[in-house]
Amino acid sequence: MKKLLLSSVVVLIGFTFIGRLSYLQLFRFSPDQILDDPAIKKVYDYPERGYIYDRDGKLLVGNQPAYDVMVIPREVKPLDTLEFCNLLGIEKPEFLSKMEKARRYSPRLPSVLVPQLSKEDYAKLQEKMRHFTGFYIQKRSLRYYNTESAANVLGYISEVNEWDLKNNPYYVAGELKGRTGIEQQYEEILRGQKGVKHIQKDRFNRDIGPYKGGKLDTLPQQGKEIQITIDKTLQEYGERLMHGKRGGIVAIEPKSGEILAMISGPTYDPSLLVGRQRSKNYSKLHYDTISKPTWDRSILAQPSPGSPFKTLNALIGLQEGVIDDNTKFRCYHGFYVGNTLRGCHCGGGVRDLNSGIYQSCNAYFAGVFRKIFDKYETTDEGMDVWEKHMKSFGLGDYLGTDLPTGAPGRIPDVDYYDKWYGNGRWAASTIISNSIGQGEIAATPLQLANMTAAIANRGYFYTPHIIKSIGNNGKIDPKYTEPRYTTIDRKHFDPVIEGMANVYNYGTARWVKIPGIDIAGKTGTVENYIRVDGERMQLTDHSVFVAFAPIENPQIALAVYIENGYYGSRYAGHIASLLIEKYIKGEITRKDLEKRMLEKTLEHEYAKPYSGEPFEINEYEW
Repeated sequence: MKKLLLSSVVVLIGFTFIGRLSYLQLFRFSPDQILDDPAIKKVYDYPERGYIYDRDGKLLVGNQPAYDVMVIPREVKPLDTLEFCNLLGIEKPEFLSKMEKARRYSPRLPSVLVPQLSKEDYAKLQEKMRHFTGFYIQKRSLRYYNTESAANVLGYISEVNEWDLKNNPYYVAGELKGRTGIEQQYEEILRGQKGVKHIQKDRFNRDIGPYKGGKLDTLPQQGKEIQITIDKTLQEYGERLMHGKRGGIVAIEPKSGEILAMISGPTYDPSLLVGRQRSKNYSKLHYDTISKPTWDRSILAQPSPGSPFKTLNALIGLQEGVIDDNTKFRCYHGFYVGNTLRGCHCGGGVRDLNSGIYQSCNAYFAGVFRKIFDKYETTDEGMDVWEKHMKSFGLGDYLGTDLPTGAPGRIPDVDYYDKWYGNGRWAASTIISNSIGQGEIAATPLQLANMTAAIANRGYFYTPHIIKSIGNNGKIDPKYTEPRYTTIDRKHFDPVIEGMANVYNYGTARWVKIPGIDIAGKTGTVENYIRVDGERMQLTDHSVFVAFAPIENPQIALAVYIENGYYGSRYAGHIASLLIEKYIKGEITRKDLEKRMLEKTLEHEYAKPYSGEPFEINEYEW
């Protein structure tokens, strides 16, 4: 009886084990389980990253072959370290450090030891790899740039870090990922889907063929190509004009919201962040804390907008019914706030809406601003109305673009001033600088370009975006094709646009007029302060200019912001006119303007905070 019982128990346990193993094999098997099997090697097959084209189908970013030296730490046999390091072009301490890092990541999974070998290095190493067990070469593609421009737009790719590995199970150590710009924003589309092969090993750790006949293997899926809205020719030309200057430029197609150019100066050649010198080059660029070439001024700089902002105050005044085309204010070479005279450069006299815009009269728009607030019983009510109108132009908040970074700018509200001055302790005269685009207002070049596009369209805009089409589908997010309307009625735009046109005909931009193109624009000169050794110091003013053209059928709207550029038409106005002519005509006739902008730099101005030289200050034009 005891023997029978013992036999029964043994049989029962045996069947339990067999049943459990069968269940695990047949019903609970997961491809991930083979990662724990030392007899199976997982080899990834990486697809080519998707190509990037400009709006006209010109190639911006392609691919080039590269080779990574991989290591599986547990398979490494004793080797001639010195010879191997010489072949790899690295020092022994670096080799040992990378080996230790690979062991910490996983002793049985492959890690990148030396990334991105050139074709020449690969050829020298390939024939000797058989002497170094545990190491192999994996082919992959790196980015190839068909332009030296648009680094801030295109972005770059780099090796995934520990945070990436922890937060996204798709990646394994050594893989590449988009870090900024288009490469980051459309990473999942551009990267495609990697394939995988499972290789069975024997007890001597030799490859013997595909695991399970390759049933678990997958093929790589090619990354999709994308077409972006940037005009390659315009982008490259704009960056040439920005040589030796700091600032940002954004150009938009008003009828679609497509970004035609997005320029940040200074910039760099995107190919610097490809290959084995990428890390060294990036450190040099990133730690340049003076010129900041990796900081995208086109979407991150938030200066006061200056005089271009006067156009919006005019539109609000018209919408609120507190002024009309013929409303006049007298300029006393400025305007008074209490007993204090705030200066103006327009020459003084009586100004109406048209001359107020094209002569950029500070007194006129201070009067308009007061009238807007005087319409309401309380300052708070007036501020709420003014803020609502301003924000309808996409100011004071993120625009909702498809760019991976940006800045919101600032349109102050009641709470902002209550915190600053105290509840009920401020009025329109306290914040009168807002009437002329100074004070607490801040806007990025992207926001100013979008504001200008809304004026060009007579009251609406499309959310600015950089994507034009994806793959063969061609469709993009519907939010980029739906118009967003401002709070200003269409009828009020014509008198303001007439004033902007006369900026070129009779006003502050008459010297940069382009033959054969009707342009509406507005100059701006923005006060510029920094702190040096704890003291507030006024520097040379920033130069700002917004414009669109042609007036009756707008094809381009842009904003140009030049740090320390003196006054609106001196640098920003020149560059804006040249970019408009380049885009519409395809050639430049104002060779005098072009020669000036290509030859002149502002490096001497940027050195003044450190050299002690005096700054050029414009007291009146804001």
